[in-house]
Amino acid sequence: MERETRPAVTRRQFLGAAGAAAANGLARAAGLAAAEPPPNIVLIVADDLGYADLSCYGQKRFDTPNLDRLAAEGARFTAHYSGSPVCAPSRGSLLTGLHTGHAHIRANDELPERGDVWNDPSLEGQRPLPAGTATIATLLKGAGYDTALIGKWGLGGPGSEGEPTRHGFDHAFGYLCQRQAHNHYPDHLWRNGRRVALDNPSFRAHQKFDPGGDPNDPRAYDRYRGRVYAHDVMMDEAIAWLRDRGTRPFFLHLTPTLPHLALQAPEEALAPFAGRFPETPYLGQEGYLPHRTPRAAYAAMIARLDAGVGLLMRTLAEKGFDSRTLVIFTSDNGATFEAGGYDARFFESNAPWRGGKQDLYEGGIRVPFMARWPGRVPKGIVRDEPCASWDLAATFADLAGATPLPGHDGVSLRPLLEGRPAAPRAPLYWEYLGKQAVRDGRSKAILDARTGEIELYDLANDPGERRNLARAHAGEAARLRQIMRDSRVESALFPLVKAGAQPAA
Repeated sequence: MERETRPAVTRRQFLGAAGAAAANGLARAAGLAAAEPPPNIVLIVADDLGYADLSCYGQKRFDTPNLDRLAAEGARFTAHYSGSPVCAPSRGSLLTGLHTGHAHIRANDELPERGDVWNDPSLEGQRPLPAGTATIATLLKGAGYDTALIGKWGLGGPGSEGEPTRHGFDHAFGYLCQRQAHNHYPDHLWRNGRRVALDNPSFRAHQKFDPGGDPNDPRAYDRYRGRVYAHDVMMDEAIAWLRDRGTRPFFLHLTPTLPHLALQAPEEALAPFAGRFPETPYLGQEGYLPHRTPRAAYAAMIARLDAGVGLLMRTLAEKGFDSRTLVIFTSDNGATFEAGGYDARFFESNAPWRGGKQDLYEGGIRVPFMARWPGRVPKGIVRDEPCASWDLAATFADLAGATPLPGHDGVSLRPLLEGRPAAPRAPLYWEYLGKQAVRDGRSKAILDARTGEIELYDLANDPGERRNLARAHAGEAARLRQIMRDSRVESALFPLVKAGAQPAA
């Protein structure tokens, strides 16, 4: 297996070697900040959107014209990675600038010690970010930005120390609990710690079809939707917040819940896809809610997401913010596995990668990433360099002339955004439920920490991770195994190997 001749750079070596460069970069950023105002930043993170769920990334079953336009008018990244293959740790990694070897939240934790969290609607929220945790929002708020979080949070429920307004956001609206967000017609959302009732009936997001009903009768599915679609309400909130902005720079973190299951979409969103795909009614047998036309529902949800991005972009232009606003669009992890009526094979949402959500293969963590900033990000550029969501904290600090988050694991993506060459970087690292992964250049390794079994892939020649080279290139596998050891500290809350199990040597 051929690999790059440059030596591996561990996080410790990288931070030491890059200290002077970082200081120079900050001085440069401070000088630019004196000459021009810092940019507004809109960061959009979709929910369970796969790499190929957008037509600009290869989707062939439907089009995403507004997101395609965003890519055409800015930069499209082909090797961008989420912080984790599942929701909460991915979002926590992005916000704190820490990969999952150093982050506080390393897996979804529903805090089941509270009771039956899946059936007691009063038990909202997941494990919270601890009080005092520094985030992108605290960084930018300290630099004079107005800040808002609109959409799904998942890093602390109502009244907890993890509420977004306790972590740098001036304004917050949406779902605090990611379990609640399985239903796109909830009976309430949360605004700045206060419950906001919606005109929807209360019903569970996981049900099976009524055995006495006719699965081909559209009326039989009325019980699985409401009147107020949460995505639309949250987009209205985001647009209103943008329209209220003045001369101060702003940071909008928009986190739509689409296209996460359950499959639910308003009738007007479904209409363009009626009869387009062969359909078999989904009756709830694999969790989430039944739907008569599940393929049309999935396409309609992504189309609704795309339309919302179009509305947001028009609002920025109407307000005169276009030329001084960086808009970034990405996803929290790859598309989900076969469940809830979603047809992964039909849509090929994670193509051409192996695996999907919950996997450390590319399909679970390689996600779309686009950035648009007229006059600053060259139009139509494509960047193939590996980068990750935990780089955004360093990037925003660089652009805003702000102090970086302490101990962060990322590097500024500013050179990539501006079309300049990238500097060497530390390897990318992930861990999730007993598995570890590292990417360094073209080499990618995945280790089962419980058994010691390691897989090694050459992503340049085998992007689908089909040929395990660990035996043929034992030295390279050993090198990446050592990087894994050096890239993490143990977590009492999320041990890599659970108590009672013996970690492999």
